[in-house]
Amino acid sequence: MSYFASAQHEKERLLYFVSPEGRDDLYQYNQKERRTVLEVLDDFPSVQMPFEWLVQLVPPLKTRAFSISSSNSVHPNQVHLTVSVVSWTTPFKRKRTGLCSAWLAGIDPQKDIGVNIPAWFNKGSLPPPPPSLPLILIGPGTGCAPFRGFIEERALQSKSGSTAPILFFFGCRNEKNDFLYKDFWLSQSQNSGLLSEERGGGFYVAFSRDQPAKVYVQHKMREHSKTVWSLLSEGAAIYVAGSSTKMPADVMSAFEEIISEEIEVPKESAVRWLRALEKAGKYHVEAWS
Repeated sequence: MSYFASAQHEKERLLYFVSPEGRDDLYQYNQKERRTVLEVLDDFPSVQMPFEWLVQLVPPLKTRAFSISSSNSVHPNQVHLTVSVVSWTTPFKRKRTGLCSAWLAGIDPQKDIGVNIPAWFNKGSLPPPPPSLPLILIGPGTGCAPFRGFIEERALQSKSGSTAPILFFFGCRNEKNDFLYKDFWLSQSQNSGLLSEERGGGFYVAFSRDQPAKVYVQHKMREHSKTVWSLLSEGAAIYVAGSSTKMPADVMSAFEEIISEEIEVPKESAVRWLRALEKAGKYHVEAWS
């Protein structure tokens, strides 16, 4: 870029950035602030870069992977996605949003008719369960996405035959702002729905910020440890989806404690029990950062 800068002070600044002395300042300016190529060009307006050079400079956009949150049997001509708009504040207090998630959220289906969203479909890491398999689902936040599809599918299957119970633990920050698919979950947890206690399952929500003490899905799991163990003893499969930070490990620890306490065995025995479940293909995790 310095080669194409006509203003001397801009050229000197760019050359300083690539020098050993300017390495830390470059990190603060670029990587830490996550500036785009367009923003850098705006900061150095005298840079007149030929288009062919610009194309080589700009990296190709990465594909974004999302879990499908609908059943193909229920919505044969549609694909539903559950997308959280990525947003953050930079060290210099600039508000930023994710490129893809903000673009998707900004599409108005009533006005933006004919907008094409490029999509590729790949086999996911969560195998679809047969209707006879009891399920324990843990999906906080947008981790609920694949389980909406699971439950839609099983609701359809239940119309033509018997289905096994489902126990679902959902979590979000606030009931008012983040309770994704609230009406759908509640309708399935009442009146002998798939998630109702009458059918051997249940639907339990952890609102982490609606009270002074934070409550997460693992806390709700421990509250209902007897139901969890009852389904596990009946051969239930476990599905976990959501953030890859602490949640999967915290959920695993909760299962270890529940098994240890319910059947009164050492923690090490509970760990071996869960490892056997994993080897049998009945403990699945789909996590993302």
